Amino acid sequence: MRKPILKLQPGFPITNQFVVSEHLGTGWEGEVYRVEEKNTGIERVAKIFYPHRNVKNKSINFYAKKLHKLRNCSILIHYLSQEEFYYGDKMYAVLLSDFVDGIPLEQFLTRQPGKRLLPFQALHLLHALAKGIEDIHLNKEYHGDLHSENVIVQRYGLGFDLKLIDMYHWGRPSKANYQFDMECLIRIFYDALGGKKHYQKHPDSIKEICCGLRKDIMRDRFRSVSQLRAHIENLEWSY
Repeated sequence: MRKPILKLQPGFPITNQFVVSEHLGTGWEGEVYRVEEKNTGIERVAKIFYPHRNVKNKSINFYAKKLHKLRNCSILIHYLSQEEFYYGDKMYAVLLSDFVDGIPLEQFLTRQPGKRLLPFQALHLLHALAKGIEDIHLNKEYHGDLHSENVIVQRYGLGFDLKLIDMYHWGRPSKANYQFDMECLIRIFYDALGGKKHYQKHPDSIKEICCGLRKDIMRDRFRSVSQLRAHIENLEWSY
């Protein structure tokens, strides 16, 4: 995780309505905090954009419009509003969204035996992610920044309840964007299984999905996330 520049402390008022509760993370574009509405105590998430990464509010407007367009995709957080506040002599733009109660997948994996999932568990994880990304792609959009820190595990049992945070702005959706999302899903699956250390021990059905992390093979075998999702659902399981 990157080190925060602002380092806002609990109780700091970012707007007239919200105060900081906790720092959640820092990325290339800015910092993310859990905040609390003063009058109600309702928790939200505030993504604060660095001004040099948000020239003329292009970045925050991109996120807001994209989340609004995809508001019916259950794997994504819901956009609420934009705010602004001064810190020192600079104006910072804030994107407010629903607070997602859960833990990042990266942290979730460290709590598992051997810090990894068994193949059948990992298939459930991949299936939940593929269904969510498929929904985004069918709405003619893409995520663009899929990795274990951007996947929030809300519940785990027979299946996974997940939320995705952050998105990356590569411009208009394209075949390359869709393929990159799919490649990232398979990489998450590969890493959740324990990566290279355990790869050779997996059954052929798992290796057929991982494709040895060969992107050319991935693209040939799964031409879309929909094909990947269907492949998982029709898998003849052996272990």
